[in-house]
Amino acid sequence: MTIKDLKSQNLLLFEVISGSKSFGLDTPTSDTDIKGVFYLPKEQFYGLYYVPQISNETNDEVYYELGRFIELLLKNNPNILELLATPEDCVLFRHPLMEHLKLEDFLSKLCKDSFAGYAMTQIKKARGLKKKIVNPMEKERKGLLDFCYVLPALGGTGRDLSVHDLSVRDLSVRDIAKENQSEINSDAGSIPFSKWVIQQHYNIAQIGLSKLSHIKDMYAVFYDKAAVLGYRGVIKNDLSNDVSVSSIPKGERIIAYLFCNKEAYSTYCKEYTEYWDWIEKRNNDRYETNLQHGKNYDSKNMMHTIRLLQSAKQILGDGTLDIRVKNREELLAIKAGEMEYDDLLTLAGSLIEEIETAYQRSSIPDQPNQEKVISMLVKIREELYS
Repeated sequence: MTIKDLKSQNLLLFEVISGSKSFGLDTPTSDTDIKGVFYLPKEQFYGLYYVPQISNETNDEVYYELGRFIELLLKNNPNILELLATPEDCVLFRHPLMEHLKLEDFLSKLCKDSFAGYAMTQIKKARGLKKKIVNPMEKERKGLLDFCYVLPALGGTGRDLSVHDLSVRDLSVRDIAKENQSEINSDAGSIPFSKWVIQQHYNIAQIGLSKLSHIKDMYAVFYDKAAVLGYRGVIKNDLSNDVSVSSIPKGERIIAYLFCNKEAYSTYCKEYTEYWDWIEKRNNDRYETNLQHGKNYDSKNMMHTIRLLQSAKQILGDGTLDIRVKNREELLAIKAGEMEYDDLLTLAGSLIEEIETAYQRSSIPDQPNQEKVISMLVKIREELYS
């Protein structure tokens, strides 16, 4: 089912202009977001084909099935409460049955967690963007070998070891470093694998690794100069998530110890994927605005954070929700990046304290009257399907 189907089959119950235009925060470059409520044809609702939500590809048009809409209202979901509270000049269509749904039947103390919790998510999102702006990632993806480091073995001290000579004491990185202090710069310690292999003029395919017992992600390194022992190299291919270990003949000399920081590599892979996914999907106009004001945070997210907290304070203090803002200039200044990030966090913290105080004093219900609301929903459905 598509939005076109909703309209052609007269399934709409409610349709509004949402977002910045309903908040009174629109500017000449603002998009027009549309949201609404629909009901399913009787055959689909009573059958197996239930659709809770329909949207277009860009998600700037979103419609909720009636039951899903009321379910979210009962949870005091910020976006859905704001949808029901849309000013009349932004309402495009309202079915007479929607008059049964009164905003005051849904406003409750749940808003403290739903609005403030969502606001904190926005702060976290803004922090995430700040990190992405300040720390851009190279397009060329690093491999596991970039997270491998080498500690030269004991050959230079006159004491060669084979893999069968190793004891727990011998495998202590601290002991190895101490015994090799004549070979290793004390400030440098281990050497990046890529640098070490170039210095030694080694062919990576002729390197063999043997896992060390009792030491996580540490390996003894061997080299098959004649390429006759069938060592497996260090990794299978550039996309490998683990090193390759080889069968090492008895008596072969350890030339170094390799540490593979798999945890750091895993974290890097996650951050790399998130960063370039964000690059692909980001709103470039919004991103350029953030670059221009130079404050290194998502100013639009922070504007909505403050707006949401102010809405929660209004609900708890007055028992009402008027989404048409009274402080347009202040909020647009935040969006334009005219405030420092730390100052915005301080402002958000102050609002959260005020919300806590208002919560203790508020006379609105702890939660909506679910029995009353469900009875309303049943009545609406009965009229729709009669």
